[in-house]
Amino acid sequence: MPQFDPTYFAPQLVWLGITFLALYLLMSKLILPRINGIFAQREDRIDGNLQRAEALKEEAAQVLAAYQKAIADARAQAQGALAKAAADIAAETAAREAEFGRKMADQTAAAEAGIRTAKAQALADVRGVAAEVAGMMAGKLVGAPADAGAVVQAVDSVMKERAR
Repeated sequence: MPQFDPTYFAPQLVWLGITFLALYLLMSKLILPRINGIFAQREDRIDGNLQRAEALKEEAAQVLAAYQKAIADARAQAQGALAKAAADIAAETAAREAEFGRKMADQTAAAEAGIRTAKAQALADVRGVAAEVAGMMAGKLVGAPADAGAVVQAVDSVMKERAR
């Protein structure tokens, strides 16, 4: 193997130095600056993305807070509307109940007046019928027609006693 032959060590060392120096210069002047530039661009882009993400996160937090406030306001408004509607319904119900109560009182008073009238009419009719029946019975028992005024007085006195 020629690389292990000591006679070739000197030229190999010279070519090693030249190759090393050429690669070193090529790497340090051309390739490494480009790589460093790419790394710098990448780091700047990552930093920019992180800053943008942080800004978006803050904006999302603000939007969430505004959304939650809007929902709370809407709930409060809805509860107020429900309370108002309940109060309106209660007032309308009370008004309808009062109107119904007045109508029922009027109808009850009219019915009671009709009953009193019917009762008075029935009592007047009963008085007349009772006087007529009593006169006929007295006429049949006595055999002569009874005095109409005396029969009416007798029926009235009996009715007054029964009314007590």
